[in-house]
Amino acid sequence: MAQKEVRTGTAAERAKAGAGSPSDTSPAKDTENIQIQLQEEYLKSLEQLEEGQLIEGKVIQVTSDQVFIDVGYKSEGKIPISEFSEIPNIGDPVSVILIAKENKYGEVIVSKQKADAKLFWKNLRQAFADKKAVEGKVEKQVKGGFDVNLGAGVHAFLPVSQADVQKLDKPEKILNTKIKVYVERLYSDGKINIVVNRRKFMEEDLDRKRTDFYENTPIGTDVNGVVKSFTSFGAFIDLGGFDGLLHINDMSWGHVTRPKDFVKKGQEIKLKVIRIDRQEKRINLSLKHYSDDPWVHFEEKYHVNDIVKGKVTKLTDFGAFIELEEGIEGLAHISEFSWLKKVQKPQDMLKSADMVECMILGYDLQAGRVSLGLKQVQDNPWESIEEKYPVGARIKRKVVKVTNAGAFVELEEGIDGFLHADDMSWTRKSKNYGLQAGQEIEVMVISIDTDSRNIKLGVKQLSEDPWKDFNENYKPGSPVEGEIASITDFGLFLRVPGGIEGLIHKTNLIENREEDPEEALKKYKVGDKLKAIVLEVHSDKQKVAFSLRDYQKKVQREEISRFMSSEESSDSTYTLGSVLKSKNSKQEN
Repeated sequence: MAQKEVRTGTAAERAKAGAGSPSDTSPAKDTENIQIQLQEEYLKSLEQLEEGQLIEGKVIQVTSDQVFIDVGYKSEGKIPISEFSEIPNIGDPVSVILIAKENKYGEVIVSKQKADAKLFWKNLRQAFADKKAVEGKVEKQVKGGFDVNLGAGVHAFLPVSQADVQKLDKPEKILNTKIKVYVERLYSDGKINIVVNRRKFMEEDLDRKRTDFYENTPIGTDVNGVVKSFTSFGAFIDLGGFDGLLHINDMSWGHVTRPKDFVKKGQEIKLKVIRIDRQEKRINLSLKHYSDDPWVHFEEKYHVNDIVKGKVTKLTDFGAFIELEEGIEGLAHISEFSWLKKVQKPQDMLKSADMVECMILGYDLQAGRVSLGLKQVQDNPWESIEEKYPVGARIKRKVVKVTNAGAFVELEEGIDGFLHADDMSWTRKSKNYGLQAGQEIEVMVISIDTDSRNIKLGVKQLSEDPWKDFNENYKPGSPVEGEIASITDFGLFLRVPGGIEGLIHKTNLIENREEDPEEALKKYKVGDKLKAIVLEVHSDKQKVAFSLRDYQKKVQREEISRFMSSEESSDSTYTLGSVLKSKNSKQEN
């Protein structure tokens, strides 16, 4: 650009040279005098500028490679456009250092770069003294941290431990980003060393944001956040440097098993603030509160005894949780699974995601609970069991299980009757009578209790009770004949007509006290035929006692009676000894 025209000489010299006669007052002369005065003021202002001085200029022209700055001197300063981070506009103020008032070409030499550096150091030292944050750009990763460009060609070291509030899993994430830091150290040991701290600034900034959130965010406010991480009980949401919790129970009114099914890591979502604990610094967020609680409308849709469909969401040891709709989940207890089977594990009948029909048995709106039944959608076979298997019915069925107490006999799928050992035989006593699972036997239904779902069966009831006949035909004192069925330490069991077995105690085997019962017991073996006397009968307890001694006494009495009646000796005296002597002589002959 053309240089501004400047007239030389002092004001006094210019005034003397231009002096004329007093009458010389033409307009041209007045204009010249004004110009001279302006020149003098301009030159005076130039005398105040010093080289190396920081001065304020103004942009007057911008070209493709130069920016022209008016610094109030006879010519404009030129600055390469590359020294500007952003292209300036005409009229923008620019701070520069005056390098030279005039070079050999009469041009003013200024430097923005040096002005920036001077201003930078002034501001940097002030920020360090005042503990204020400065801005920089992370340019590269170096050993132990990062190189941060603070501007004006000045670089600082950012230790990795001070780079973030949390450990940086991927340090490269902050490369080429602008950050704010505190100047921790500013010193020189031959070269400038600057250490900065980003973590401290971030912590203070987070505290400010968190405090502002707690103080100015009412419950029910909508906020935006980014899904940060997951736990078994929900997801943490980044609300701008501090976290809120989206609990698994607040993701949906329905059943939520996996938080990842509802939100994704890195996803930006809108949530509602439902709880703030300022003391514990906890924020609870919700997704489900954007829709109505389905329990509010429960009674409009559902009633007790309604048959409904639902999806199995979870199986436990005590039953199955079934979702009727999103947010409405009920429990079918294991006892409500089947009318017939004793279900040990819900998994034996159901699996997760099964669609099932069930009946609503009851509900509690306040607690948000529904009781469901699976068996209630099927006919209860116990309601007609007495019609199908009346007491006294004779049926043939298979044994499904044998125990010490008896055997279970399957009447139909899911319904068993119990055959107790006491009902297997009128006379014999045994644990299982040789029964085996899978064996088909004939039984009689002897009782049914539908309330306790208990059916009793019997085998002995298929025949007449021999005790009844025995009790009628054999009273105490009656003789009876039988066969030794078994021998024990305390006596022997005699099997008599009807298969009834009774005990002859060893003391009832001998005729007098002089004999040894133990020795007497040794004389007998299983299968021997014996005659005895009935001592006592308890048919209700199926017990009978016999006596060999009493039978022998009975025989002796009968023999004495016969002997006495056969002798014709009205004047003779007979004794028991003579009778026995006569009996012995007969036996010897």
